[in-house]
Amino acid sequence: MLSPRVLKSASSLMCRGFSMGHMCRQGKAPEMAEVRNRLREIVGASTNWKDHKQALTERASLSQYLAQSQDELPAKTMKDSAIEAHLPLGTQPTLREKYLNYHNSVRFGRILEDLDSLAVLICYSHTWNKELKRSPLSIVTALVDKIDMRKNIIYPDCDIKFTGHVTWVGKTSIEAKMHMSQYHNGAYTDVLDATFVMVARDPENKRAAFINPLIPEGPEEEAIFQQGEINKKRRVELSTASLLKVAPTAEERTLVHNLFLNTLDSRTVSFRSRILPPNSLWMEDAKMKGLEICHPQERNIFNRIFGGFLMRKAYELGWANACAFAGCRPTLVAVDDILFRKPVEIGSLLLLSSQVCYTEGMHVQVRVHTEVLDPLTRQHSTTNVFHFTFHVEKEVPSVVPQSYGESMLYLDGKRHFDETMRTQI
Repeated sequence: MLSPRVLKSASSLMCRGFSMGHMCRQGKAPEMAEVRNRLREIVGASTNWKDHKQALTERASLSQYLAQSQDELPAKTMKDSAIEAHLPLGTQPTLREKYLNYHNSVRFGRILEDLDSLAVLICYSHTWNKELKRSPLSIVTALVDKIDMRKNIIYPDCDIKFTGHVTWVGKTSIEAKMHMSQYHNGAYTDVLDATFVMVARDPENKRAAFINPLIPEGPEEEAIFQQGEINKKRRVELSTASLLKVAPTAEERTLVHNLFLNTLDSRTVSFRSRILPPNSLWMEDAKMKGLEICHPQERNIFNRIFGGFLMRKAYELGWANACAFAGCRPTLVAVDDILFRKPVEIGSLLLLSSQVCYTEGMHVQVRVHTEVLDPLTRQHSTTNVFHFTFHVEKEVPSVVPQSYGESMLYLDGKRHFDETMRTQI
């Protein structure tokens, strides 16, 4: 991300009315509630569910303002999208109830919702056309690439500050990085860094739409942009090597076979006779499930279920799964590779399935799979896959796969864990 000095300068420009209009009051950074209100203004979303069809019809007419190529759009800089937003938990006690958990800390699921909203606004800041009252673009979350925790404790009675800006741009996709800090003992301290990838669609969210190119200014911004290119390449490589597409490596195959051999009963000569090794648990017994009925209250500005809500529900289920598995309170280390495969419609039955898929020492790797069930056709459609890495205060049992499918989940969990530990160093 840009240096704090550059971010502060860019944010002050925005708070004097730069590009996004009425975002700030009296030169102050906006609060998170204002961020969501501004998003509604940008797309012309109604606050009343009964008006949503009319709002969608009005948005369809904005297609005439879409660019036919990226060359038609003016280039933007990283400073153009720089935003600072505050969550005043310290100065507004009435706000704390929404964020407070029973451990007297902050509900991280709520922070995920705020990050998702802020990422969308950052991208609209990059694409904003001051000649138009409303944006013809529908900008939605495609992927949460990474969230790295820098601090385990988030205080429920201290103000939080979010900063962020666009760091890389393709033709129709945008990478946005955000930083969260909290004011405690007279100074702001780092809490987390997050990288989101967003995509631009037409007003009806049916096809891809072009976005403004990004021009780095100076060596610092050039390095940030090049890191975005590296991130894109890494995502392509990980997708190509996915266990859903190709076989495990030779090393991984050996690992799975050794896991299998460790569960064989030495008293019998049979592949079917399996026993659980000491201090272990079958993967089948390390699951937790949930169900959500998707009501209009949880809709986003495009009248589908808010991605932040999906992340919050998945995180809370994953946390509960890790807590029940370890027998103690887990703390989040990292979130990575949250893929939004398809939108969730209002009225959907959302099924959530959490699985402890890998453990090592005092760490628990959890995968949460969400899918929509159509009660009429009984069809299941995957919407999201979430990966969470947790730390606990004691050694945890190993999880042991029994089937080939569970073995692939185990290896996938190990890959995510190893990548998280590599980037934490």
